[in-house]
Amino acid sequence: MRIDFRFSYQVESKFKTIFKTVLRAATLVVITSFATSAYSASKTILVLGDSLSAEYGLARGEGWVNLLQKKLATEKITAPIINASISGETTSGGKARLPSLLAKHQPAIVVIELGANDALRGLSLAATQENLRAMIKSAKTAKAKILLIGMQIPPNYGSDYTKQFSALFPKLAQETKSSLVPFMLQGVADKTELFQADRIHPNAEAHPRILDNIWPQLKPLLISGK
Repeated sequence: MRIDFRFSYQVESKFKTIFKTVLRAATLVVITSFATSAYSASKTILVLGDSLSAEYGLARGEGWVNLLQKKLATEKITAPIINASISGETTSGGKARLPSLLAKHQPAIVVIELGANDALRGLSLAATQENLRAMIKSAKTAKAKILLIGMQIPPNYGSDYTKQFSALFPKLAQETKSSLVPFMLQGVADKTELFQADRIHPNAEAHPRILDNIWPQLKPLLISGK
């Protein structure tokens, strides 16, 4: 019996080519599937803030937190949001409420947007810093990632107080290795037309800009492994 080795070699080569192609395709599917599942895995976001996050003076759905929920849907990211923000909230109040919120909702990410009311009331910077530090510690103990929202206050509160207040957010973020939004009202604070009549609370037009300031720092926290 005569064996055509050239034919056998050609068949074997074609088989190897097909096998490699199938293997590469399967590998790509696995990698893509893993990346998608890592990105879309449900991660509850807890927002602990004051009136700036509680839609003060706005129609329901116009605040940045609700705009964030819509953005997550657009990005196909499954991340329920618990907005535990209260108008007038201070860091002391947030510190007192956080443990029960962590126990109830078990968030993967905690967004801390507090401190402005401390400054408006002239409260101790040391107390504000310690309260924020305690909240960060509690959240980290609960295995949550932190996004600290930085704030600034007008210079009429005094040069030293203003500078020290602004500096405490990046200082805490660096100290606790937390993610930071340097200034929540970047691109908003200097535009009077973006504020309500009280000149304190941003209007509906400002909140998409606020979300634009927050999203670049929040998005990485939603990706597994970050």
